[in-house]
Amino acid sequence: MKKLAFFLTTIFVLQSVTSQVNFESFQSSKLGETRDLKILLPRGYNPEEKTEYPLVIVLDGDYLFEPVIGNIDYQSYWDDMPECVVVGVKQADTRTLDFSFSDETFLPSYDGASFFEFIGMELIPYIEDSYSVSDFRIVIGHDLSANFINYYLFKEYPLFRAYISLSPDLAPQMDIRLQEKLPSLQEDTFYYLATADDDIKALHAKIVSANDLLKTIDNPKLHYRFDNFEDANHYSLVGLGIPKAINEIFTLYKPINRLEYQEKVLTYEEGPFAYLEKKYEDIKTFYGFEKKPIENDFRAVAAAAKKLNDLESLESLSKMARKEYPESMISAYYTGMYFEEKGNIKKALQYYNSGLLLTPSEFIDKEMLLEKTYELQD
Repeated sequence: MKKLAFFLTTIFVLQSVTSQVNFESFQSSKLGETRDLKILLPRGYNPEEKTEYPLVIVLDGDYLFEPVIGNIDYQSYWDDMPECVVVGVKQADTRTLDFSFSDETFLPSYDGASFFEFIGMELIPYIEDSYSVSDFRIVIGHDLSANFINYYLFKEYPLFRAYISLSPDLAPQMDIRLQEKLPSLQEDTFYYLATADDDIKALHAKIVSANDLLKTIDNPKLHYRFDNFEDANHYSLVGLGIPKAINEIFTLYKPINRLEYQEKVLTYEEGPFAYLEKKYEDIKTFYGFEKKPIENDFRAVAAAAKKLNDLESLESLSKMARKEYPESMISAYYTGMYFEEKGNIKKALQYYNSGLLLTPSEFIDKEMLLEKTYELQD
């Protein structure tokens, strides 16, 4: 039943994003031929705006692109992750050559080496020149392509910050090479590895063995997760692994939930507002782009500040609300809340009333402000 719900959701989401997918042909000098691309742009994408979006490269884009964009569009809609520019590379007729490696070194050779250079030296620079993308890059592969994405980790400066490897057909010595490389990472890097109990037997055994090596790595810069799905096979695990991987990659980005509120916001030594500032600074440092403070997090910090009787946090929150949402009822509501908690009822009423002329938000509307006004007047 859960799987059915997931696939129905995916179908619904795909219908909503189809119109945003661009199809382009890219002439590659490295490959000596034209490659077809599928490119998903964020909802309401405007090239004139300064917003930069994470870049997601999807290998085996013929069949892997759609489940990826369905999950990204769905999770970003609920603000569990940022919107992204997603590029799928179609490889149905060339994948065996694209992902080939030497029988001696087990590294990309001939056509494989050309494809390796095509991604790093042609495709990514082209996307960066054409679209507003950040330096936070994710690469996704399945089977042969899941093995191939590892080669970008072995560069002196790895090309991607997050690797989603779904049932990789691992090359000889790949597990050893990963065990040697991952401990030396100097930049926060996500690595997701998945298999399933009904995966191809030869692949499953090698993947489980690789996990036994990788899970022992002690490097605070490495964020590693492994899943061995039950009741799934080589193909169905893709639908399970993609949302799990995305969820892991963007854990820090997510809105404050109940657990974070209880264990971090309420207990942060410098106060709730200081925690909020740190959270958003960490997002900027970690992902390389800024996230505008969201209303959910304003509510969490306000609740914590009131619970702790922390007027300083409420005052700082009200200033942030006016700065970030000057035309929204958010600014008036949290400023009014600060003065109410301070005991300055006249000022609180002034701000609550002023908010009636502003734009409603997700959680604050005219009725809510009027309620506060009547409550204080009584």
